[in-house]
Amino acid sequence: MAQSMTPMEDALRTKITEALKPTSLEIFNDSHKHAHHKAMQGVTSRETHFRVFITSPEFKGKMQLARHRMINSLMKEELAKEGGIHALQLITRTPEEEEARKQKEAVQA
Repeated sequence: MAQSMTPMEDALRTKITEALKPTSLEIFNDSHKHAHHKAMQGVTSRETHFRVFITSPEFKGKMQLARHRMINSLMKEELAKEGGIHALQLITRTPEEEEARKQKEAVQA
């Protein structure tokens, strides 16, 4: 079986999907934007920085910090791993929050 070219992104997608049953999940690998940073010198991984947009009913009643802790807990191995995920930028919404955002955007357009 061939090894994945994007193991960290695959882990993010799998773990978030299994645990949170998102209605929407977008993952962007922004590692190339940070390759020149001092902390990234000598790191060979091309999967260190991610921007993740998650819409899930599992976030209902939870503050942003609690939502982020949920994701960080899911990804604890990948965050702790040498050459693993260095940074996660998370946008977490409930389906209701996402719908309100879309309606607000439509009004402003």
